[in-house]
Amino acid sequence: MLGRIIVLLLLIIVLAGGGILWFDYLGVIDAKDALSPVFRLIGRESRTRSDLEPDEYLNLNDERFAMLLEAQTLRDLDMEKREAEIAQKYGEAEQMAQELEERQKALEDQEKSINDARLSAENESRNIEGVAQYLVNMPPAQAVAIIAQMDDQHAIDIFRKTDELAQRGGTGSIVPYWMSLLPPEKAAEIQRKMVRP
Repeated sequence: MLGRIIVLLLLIIVLAGGGILWFDYLGVIDAKDALSPVFRLIGRESRTRSDLEPDEYLNLNDERFAMLLEAQTLRDLDMEKREAEIAQKYGEAEQMAQELEERQKALEDQEKSINDARLSAENESRNIEGVAQYLVNMPPAQAVAIIAQMDDQHAIDIFRKTDELAQRGGTGSIVPYWMSLLPPEKAAEIQRKMVRP
């Protein structure tokens, strides 16, 4: 008999507790404070208490507006984060574009200097060819007198261009004859420099 009484009492307590939880969930009664130790005991947080006074009614428009305001704040924070990321990526892209522009300018400057050097070399080659043709058409003694006044490198350039012109024309070069007319020291120095790599 005593066992039945205990079982029935436990059943009544369970049904009463379940009813209180159900009515609290439906909002019919407010049992948050009374049930919070039970919730903590089973490891769950109790629901937060409403800020409303007992005789105050819940305004759904205010709640909806508060939720919209919170959502808008979250959207604003997200937009600010995205704008910061976009600004950072834009800055990186701008820096890369500036580096590419500087490289392009450096390449253009390098190409210009190479073209200038090539034009200068072509002009110098044309000038040497003109001097070589002029000296070939002069009497050898006069040509050698002019060559003797030149520095060794210019004389070597003239000799090489004269050899090249003679080879192109299919004739013999006059350079060996000029070398024989030069003063021996000057001729030896020029030959030494022409042989040196």
